[in-house]
Amino acid sequence: MDSAREASEAPAAAAPRDLLDASSDAAAVVSGDGVVTGWTRGAEALLGLPASQVVGGPAAALVAMPADPSRVAGVAERCRAGMGWSGLVSLRHQDGRTVDVDLRVSASFRIGEDEVFLLSARPQRRHWTVGQSVLDGFLTRSPVGMAVLDLELRYVWLNDTLERFGGVPREQRLGHRLSELLPGLQAVAIESLMRKVLETGVPLTDYEYVGWSWADPHRRHAYSTSFFPLMGADDTVTGICYMVLDVTERWTARHLLAMVNEAGTSIGTTLDVLRTAQELADFAVPRFADFVVVDLLEPVLSTEGHGAWLPDAGPAPAWPVMRRAGMSSVREGCPEAVARVGDRVDFRPPPPHDAHLLGEGDPILVPVLDPADDLWARQEPERAATIREFGLHSLVAVPMRARDTTLGLATFIRSLNPVSFQPDDVLLARELVARAALCVDNARRYTREHTAAVTLQRSLLPHALTGGTALEVASAYRPADATDGVGGDWFDVIPLSGARVGLVVGDVVGHGIAAAATMGRLRTAVQTLADMELPPDELLAHLDDLVLRLSAESADDGAARQSTTAVLGATCLYAVYDPVTRRCTMARAGHPPPVVVAPDGRVTFPEPPPGPPLGLGGMAFESTEIELAENSLFGLYTDGLIEGTDRDMEAGMARLGELLAGTADDLTSLCGSVVDRLVPVPQPDDIALLLARTRALGADHVASWEVPADPAAVAEARARATRQVTDWGLGELAMTSELIVSELVTNAIRYAEGPIRLRLIKDARLTCEVADASSTAPRLRHARSTDEGGRGLFLVAQLSHRWGARYTGEGKIIWSEQDIPGQ
Repeated sequence: MDSAREASEAPAAAAPRDLLDASSDAAAVVSGDGVVTGWTRGAEALLGLPASQVVGGPAAALVAMPADPSRVAGVAERCRAGMGWSGLVSLRHQDGRTVDVDLRVSASFRIGEDEVFLLSARPQRRHWTVGQSVLDGFLTRSPVGMAVLDLELRYVWLNDTLERFGGVPREQRLGHRLSELLPGLQAVAIESLMRKVLETGVPLTDYEYVGWSWADPHRRHAYSTSFFPLMGADDTVTGICYMVLDVTERWTARHLLAMVNEAGTSIGTTLDVLRTAQELADFAVPRFADFVVVDLLEPVLSTEGHGAWLPDAGPAPAWPVMRRAGMSSVREGCPEAVARVGDRVDFRPPPPHDAHLLGEGDPILVPVLDPADDLWARQEPERAATIREFGLHSLVAVPMRARDTTLGLATFIRSLNPVSFQPDDVLLARELVARAALCVDNARRYTREHTAAVTLQRSLLPHALTGGTALEVASAYRPADATDGVGGDWFDVIPLSGARVGLVVGDVVGHGIAAAATMGRLRTAVQTLADMELPPDELLAHLDDLVLRLSAESADDGAARQSTTAVLGATCLYAVYDPVTRRCTMARAGHPPPVVVAPDGRVTFPEPPPGPPLGLGGMAFESTEIELAENSLFGLYTDGLIEGTDRDMEAGMARLGELLAGTADDLTSLCGSVVDRLVPVPQPDDIALLLARTRALGADHVASWEVPADPAAVAEARARATRQVTDWGLGELAMTSELIVSELVTNAIRYAEGPIRLRLIKDARLTCEVADASSTAPRLRHARSTDEGGRGLFLVAQLSHRWGARYTGEGKIIWSEQDIPGQ
């Protein structure tokens, strides 16, 4: 320890002259604005340039290294603060070769009124002499910074490497503590560790920290330091030695990997294109850049078409239309931006980088933005002005591409951070944008599919519902939350013969386009089966067979088709309301029961026998019949309405009943308010609600007669029907009604069994029904010209709007409907 102190504090004359003597150094005087004002013969010998060629010119022209404005500014700042600087610099010789020198810059001083700096340079040569000590070798050869400190933690010796690391000349370090020289380098923590080593005598290795130095004050560097005590002859601690290794490259790689991993959890949290773009911008500021904008191609933000340019489809447009999708800045409100989110943008990097940026897909790096570039200033005057105003000085632009599809452009800019982007930063930017691009593409694809599914679902649902004179109806449908995809809920109101109305609600298992398509097939099947006048239990049985058949077809087509067309099952409730009898017949297949609110406000949930869901097969369905008072509220719904967040079906049904029992004259308003209050936020399942307020047809709208099974009774039946039609003010239909009654009653008497009953119903249409005890349905024939009969039902079909037959427990009913003039 003592010998080291003596070696470092010995007079200059006693030291090796070529190492510490500065009499032969090349020297120059440089003004505060970087102009050479003095040039020595030693400088002329070093670079081969006479004073006449150097004095008056810029000092930067002598440097053979890439321009680094932030480092130059840091050195000038230190020297103006009264401290010198030293470091390794490459200069340019007159013959073109590079000369590496150890450059020392003095504290600034004045010559007259001008601020100047004295620069001295010494070639980096190895001066070895036989017998030179190992300590002298450490001064020039070791890649590790080394220093010896006394018991008061004051420098007594250090090598050249450590001097270059810190940027503080050796003369200014000796006799001072680290905290006095580099207060921003975690000096207090490091000195605390050194005291602990001195106290315990236990070395400390590989202590890693991040800081800065005067050699490069605007960049963070990572160092790995080891401390060990120095022992005297009597085994007492006489000082401490520490060794420093610059591990910035290793730390940067680890830091970039950590940032990329963090980005994986922060970007793409939702399946929303704009949200994902904004998450990329928010993540990068201020971790990586001071201002970030994400611009996406206009088709990417659209829900129609494929949404992006594919390189295989041909050359890209010169510069496609983009819109601002996200941006973030260290300055509140992003004042640097010349476009807001949603605005159309046509930003291009400075020439020549903009030529094939999107087409080739390679990032570009502009270490130093120059708003004074004539071509760019003419093309982008507003942005050039913004660059000057806010000091935007470095840029990285990375095309967003995923699955060979160009999506847009992400641009990273620095302003407050004085360090320019480096090639390593481009790698990080590329990785961040690649992750975000994949999330944007996923969101784009999902949004397009979800929009298609919702569009398909809404197109397959009824656009207008009418319950005729039997029911006042209203409906509400809410698709599932976008993250879960549209489901397969549906509802329908189907007019039937005899003024009756069919009500149906169903829920297909699954989500997405497959569920919506299946819903459309089932709704069509229900309409077809209802038109065949099947009772509810038989209708569900046929629907169950259909679902089984569709599922079998999907399985036969293989897994690929099954993923898009498979029918996994469904629930359904079908009810038929007759306004003449006020009776409602219903059956259900694994569906929640309907809700009935009586005119006095009493709420009940009729329980039809709970049949199995559609698609299971092997079990029968049963119907039940209830009587509904006039002005009763009859509601059908899917489970998404009553499940709620607690998944308690019974509690949800109770809440539904309470809301429906409230007074509301407008059925449509009641329907919407019930859904809003029961489901205030998006849910993972579709919601369908169908409400119907019952009406009754009075005796003045219905007339019926028993008809004897005697052909002579046909005339009486015709006469009664004609008088009734005339009494209802439908004289225009008297003749056609007479013919229809005659043919239907004649057929019943001739081919069926008694008892026979004739009924006329005046509703939206005039209905004629003839009931008998036979289960044999009539068949429409086209009689030849030589046939004596066979034209009765053909005549009925020609005179009617529509006609048909339905079966009852006692037999069948043949019916015919006529349009009422003026309705």
